[in-house]
Amino acid sequence: MSMTPPTETRETTVGIGGAAESTDMVLNIGPQHPSTHGVLRLRLVLDGERIQHAEPVIGYMHRGAEKLFEARDYRQIIMLANRHDWLSAFSNELGVVLGVERMLGMEVPERAVWMRTLLAELNRVLNHLMFLGSYPLELGGITPVFYAFREREELQNVMEEISGGRMHYMFNRVGGLKEDLPAGWTSRARGAVADVRSRLGVFDDLVIGNEIFRGRTRGVGVLSPETVHAYGVSGPIARASGVDLDLRRDEPYLAYGELQDVLRVVTREEGDCLARFECLLEQAHNSLALADACLDRLAALPPGPINQRLPKVLKAPEGHTYAWTENPLGINGYYLVSRGEKTPYRLKLRSASYNNIQALTELLPGTLVSDMVAILGSLFFVVGDVDK
Repeated sequence: MSMTPPTETRETTVGIGGAAESTDMVLNIGPQHPSTHGVLRLRLVLDGERIQHAEPVIGYMHRGAEKLFEARDYRQIIMLANRHDWLSAFSNELGVVLGVERMLGMEVPERAVWMRTLLAELNRVLNHLMFLGSYPLELGGITPVFYAFREREELQNVMEEISGGRMHYMFNRVGGLKEDLPAGWTSRARGAVADVRSRLGVFDDLVIGNEIFRGRTRGVGVLSPETVHAYGVSGPIARASGVDLDLRRDEPYLAYGELQDVLRVVTREEGDCLARFECLLEQAHNSLALADACLDRLAALPPGPINQRLPKVLKAPEGHTYAWTENPLGINGYYLVSRGEKTPYRLKLRSASYNNIQALTELLPGTLVSDMVAILGSLFFVVGDVDK
């Protein structure tokens, strides 16, 4: 009699079938991924092609600027402040010098005030043009970026002529500006502004009028006003959701108090990717109008100094102050604490991009992976401004 035990039968089912429906996948996008503007990492939990959870992981570009501020004197920290949002260098410098001047109780010459306002608005247009060109590029439209860079070059030329820099201008000083204007510079600046304004309408025709662009952005990534307030979102992104806040109008600094008839705060109610792009474009138009108004006023001013004479060793009196400005990407603030030394005891930076990018945790869940790039790109951030 055979004593061989019966053979066991085993079944192996190959395939996923319905099991995939309940399987979450964790997807890391970045760092160093084209759709994350470099060193930003997005940790996505996906259910199929739909995003269930999104976590922006930041810090890959952190350079410790706030700590370095404490080891540099008040002339040297301008260089550090210049660089966190490398598309808004002039505006970054401005916040620091306004804070130090406020601590010193210093009056800045009138020509310097109007000149700073002019350069801040030209810097705003330069910043916006970069995103007006790169955002369609991220969605597959290669043409607009060539138009954007042509207009940027026009404005870069006049900014470079006056400051010597193309990205990091280093033109602000405590008490005014580095030096007076080159001969004939205002007429060349006026020509550049007119040229850019005459061609800016191409973005209306080429981008906003494009049905594919509208299909990818309309109704996508809707940011509610409640989320804007909860996360401290500011700038064109907040105004595209109907949050009508602009420090140039609501808490005027520089010469903005005298420009209220020219300044127009652009808002939208939809809060989607398209609304954010439209706000950026209309803001660029208005900044060119503000630049023209500044040039008119500069032409009417009598000759005079562009800065104040400073002592060899500059010390801010003991105390603290907060200086905030309406940067191109949103509210930029510097909280300065001084103990009467030539270096800040503490200089805390509140950057626009840091707050704006946190809203992704609310914006991305429930959307498709294919819409992720459209939403991410529409937040118009600079990674150095996130990480500081």
